[in-house]
Amino acid sequence: MSGVPASGERAAGESAAGGSSAAGRKRPAPARNPFLLWLKEIATVVVIAVVLSFLIKTFLFRAFYIPSESMVSTLDINDRIFVNLLVPEPFALERGDVVVFKDTKGWLPPTPQKADGPFTFVEDGLTFVGLLPDNSEQHLVKRVIGLPGDHVICCDADGKLTVNGAPLDEKYVNPAEVPLVRNFDVVVPTGKVWVMGDNRNHSADSRAHTDSNGGFVDIADIEGKAAVIAWPVNRWGALDNYPDVFKNVPPAG
Repeated sequence: MSGVPASGERAAGESAAGGSSAAGRKRPAPARNPFLLWLKEIATVVVIAVVLSFLIKTFLFRAFYIPSESMVSTLDINDRIFVNLLVPEPFALERGDVVVFKDTKGWLPPTPQKADGPFTFVEDGLTFVGLLPDNSEQHLVKRVIGLPGDHVICCDADGKLTVNGAPLDEKYVNPAEVPLVRNFDVVVPTGKVWVMGDNRNHSADSRAHTDSNGGFVDIADIEGKAAVIAWPVNRWGALDNYPDVFKNVPPAG
């Protein structure tokens, strides 16, 4: 009868429908290893941290290690500090700033070559990206007393340092000892600063190096302004440049 399809036709239709249904089904995604996912996340975080640390160390802040007593009690031996790299450029130096500068004038004795240990390359790499403080011992940290053009004298009749004729009440000087008077009378040249340590009797600063560049530090050698004590934890805090000490100093010249 014409209204009933042949059995061969019916079988063909069922087969085609079944094939179409199978093709429409998606294969289940393979299971992902949670441990590999965790490793990927950790690696991503580490890479981001390293990149950010490198950028911060290059453009904003850099960590340094304090090996000497020249800045006691402002800075203790073995303190770790963060240095603001935006000073002296684009932000200008100010009197009273604590600065870290490269030893290009031979103030420090030569550092003996250290033997490489099994993890030396790791320490060098972490220092390079800014995750460890610079402990090369070829930098110095002192306080800026005289800016270019300033006339700095030690000392007046009361034993005080003067800048452009104004006596300084130096609140940052180590109170444990009375500073010994070491007379000098200098005018700071253009592009240089006069620096002194807060531990006045134990600091080989500008006063001790007048035979080299007049004792002055080139502003070009300054890495930046020490801003924060980062380590140890019990010494966390910002470093003061004591603007009140210098508020009465008239302009140079």
